[in-house]
Amino acid sequence: MSETHLPTSKRRSVNWIAVGDFARQYGVLIIIGALLIGLSFASENFLTARNLLNILNQSAPLAIIACALTLVIIGGGFDLSTGAIFGVASVSAGWLAINVDPYLAIVAGPVIGLMLGGINGMIITGFGVHSFLVTLATSLVYRGIAILITGGALIPVRIPEFSWLGRERIGMVNVAVIVLFVFMALMTFLLNHTTFGRKVFAVGGNEEAALLSGIRTKLIKIMTFCLSGGAAGLAGVISVSRISMAEPQAGVGMELEAIAAVILGGTSIMGGSGAVWRSVSGVLLIALIGNGFNILNVNPFFKDLTTGVIIVIAVALAASASRR
Repeated sequence: MSETHLPTSKRRSVNWIAVGDFARQYGVLIIIGALLIGLSFASENFLTARNLLNILNQSAPLAIIACALTLVIIGGGFDLSTGAIFGVASVSAGWLAINVDPYLAIVAGPVIGLMLGGINGMIITGFGVHSFLVTLATSLVYRGIAILITGGALIPVRIPEFSWLGRERIGMVNVAVIVLFVFMALMTFLLNHTTFGRKVFAVGGNEEAALLSGIRTKLIKIMTFCLSGGAAGLAGVISVSRISMAEPQAGVGMELEAIAAVILGGTSIMGGSGAVWRSVSGVLLIALIGNGFNILNVNPFFKDLTTGVIIVIAVALAASASRR
């Protein structure tokens, strides 16, 4: 039966479903557009190339984590350890840059993160424990390791061969922003154009059906956590090279910001659906809210309130889509 022959109530229901799906997929872009327009009228200092590039540069570490975390959540997992892995990679890279070799330190950060993420994945799949509990526990362990490496002290890292990653520019664009876009493109390609990506969607959509179809679900989960850890390690190296200081408490609360950005981007917390570009859009939305409120000298409480309300709406849209 065509839609024109459906009862009026049925046509109205179909329309609302379409509106809900559109809002879930592109709502973050609509809100970003509205913010750009509104803040441009509110402050002449907002819509400038320098300010927008600064927002991108400051958001690069969080956006890199959100890119890989998207794959974890699509695959039905949850990672609360990215902030702690960020801290371990930061202090490890800082120590290696000073005591061994700055270029080795840049490579070692992501590798250490990948290994710690792999440990998460192996514990989750090996013992059958929910990823929320495992990564909550390992985050405490990893944070303790970061403190042990430094003895709780800060590590100054003022080495040009190391700091270029976070400070150098090509034209007006920071190297960190270029790294972000390259990493985003890589994660997008893995998710949308490879067999691995199709398996991630399958595992998140219905793990039992994926297992029965011959997919090695445990391996897929481990690989997503490896990517998440590696991204946190890369983000940690970028952060240390930018501020020239490694600290064991770096990245505290970052995991929650990354999860919020992924959810704002419309990725379902139930797994099985999502997109990397939408998660990066979620990071930019959070950054734009913070930047706009700072420019307007608004009470920070309203920034958190606004972000929280938007997240609740995003979760509600994702939940309604999951029920359908």
